[in-house]
Amino acid sequence: MEGPLKKQMKFLFRLIAMLLLVSLAGNASAQRPRMWKGGPDLTSRPAENTTPQLLGNVGIDQHLDEQIPLDLNFKDEDGRSIKLGDLFGKRPVLLAFVYFECPMLCTEVLNGLTGAIMPLDFSAGKDFDVIAISFNPRDSSPLAKAKKLNYLKRYHRAGTEGGWHFLTGDSAAIRQVTHAAGFRYIYDSVSKQYAHASGVILTTPEGKISKYFFGVEYAPKTMKYALMEASNNRIGTLTDKFLLFCYHYDPMRTKNGSTIVSLIRFSGVATLLALGMMFIVLHAIRKKRLLLMELEGTGVTTTPGVFPVQTGGKG
Repeated sequence: MEGPLKKQMKFLFRLIAMLLLVSLAGNASAQRPRMWKGGPDLTSRPAENTTPQLLGNVGIDQHLDEQIPLDLNFKDEDGRSIKLGDLFGKRPVLLAFVYFECPMLCTEVLNGLTGAIMPLDFSAGKDFDVIAISFNPRDSSPLAKAKKLNYLKRYHRAGTEGGWHFLTGDSAAIRQVTHAAGFRYIYDSVSKQYAHASGVILTTPEGKISKYFFGVEYAPKTMKYALMEASNNRIGTLTDKFLLFCYHYDPMRTKNGSTIVSLIRFSGVATLLALGMMFIVLHAIRKKRLLLMELEGTGVTTTPGVFPVQTGGKG
């Protein structure tokens, strides 16, 4: 009959063998090309070369003193067709390129912009305007309307509705305005998302680019002085870049992705093995101590390598 310790060892080895089989099966499935509606996914080697190239086409170039094309047609949040120039000519403009269903940075850009102008004694619609242009031609006016209502609520300043504009447009208009502003983005058909950088652009009332704010947090004091300069048609200086990229990175699309996953799985199995061995050793030590305590209570003495010997009672 097998002892308890031997049974535990056999159970542990069976568990480890099962985990290894699961790991190998998962690794094999990870290396097979994934099928998409349009056909098989890219193989791992080309995908590794695609990702750096994709991000290399993304960024914000500082086109100071560049004129924003004001003759382009867009739709506002109510679905009305307008010319971009209808929103310029009176006040400086804080311009943000976002898309309204962005799962990551776009919301943070708008949150950061709102947070930077909230402490100011300047007000949107009176001292400056905020224009958010979606670079996704599939975005709709209802989405733009929902975004506007959300940020009017966050800004929480009465009478400023006319200073916030959320625009949608076709591909040609979007391409022209983003190109003039130096905003470079690209659509990733695999993740079905846009890769883009984060930042806000300040223009003069006439639509000339005065300053760039990078990242998702902007200092209110810096914003205030920049607005004052832009209102006087002054062009600022180049700003140090600190770009944050919005892009969903899938490690399984790289050359070493499946290898990394296999190493993680192997490490997990090794950890389980080490924990299991430690549990068995500690359990054996505990059982030995309990046996010794029981033997001491019955008056039996033990010597290493010798059977227990009864020291008391009848001979």
